[in-house]
Amino acid sequence: MMNDGFDTKPIEMVPMWQVAFLAPDEDVDRIFDAVAEIAPLEYGATDRNGYRLPGGIEYYRPTDEAPTGADEPRQRPGVNQMRFFIPRDTDLLNGVIEAIYDVHSYYEPPITVTEILRSQTKGLDDSKNPHRWWNKDGDWKKD
Repeated sequence: MMNDGFDTKPIEMVPMWQVAFLAPDEDVDRIFDAVAEIAPLEYGATDRNGYRLPGGIEYYRPTDEAPTGADEPRQRPGVNQMRFFIPRDTDLLNGVIEAIYDVHSYYEPPITVTEILRSQTKGLDDSKNPHRWWNKDGDWKKD
């Protein structure tokens, strides 16, 4: 199933890679912009789709092999995780990984790649569905 996906009436579950990286809060947008130059990050009728999880604390201790040399254990607050989905295309994945590396502030950026199934609508007409955001009072996009 993970290689082929599956269908339901309204949704197709498509094999994709989820790519995630950790970075300090101030670096995430720059890194995501570099990724978006390589991969369109499409999802339905939108592109540049990503999911940023708010900051946590990164724990680490530099060893002798670190560019700064060995030091005491450290904690860095405000480290975010950014996730996005790309097709299972090795050339695209290589380009995305290299783009992250090129603009990341870490000499060894924490990047993970996971095989997943991601939902993709089949485009059924649900324009009158009362649960859709456009059929509800208020809208997160409006002031």
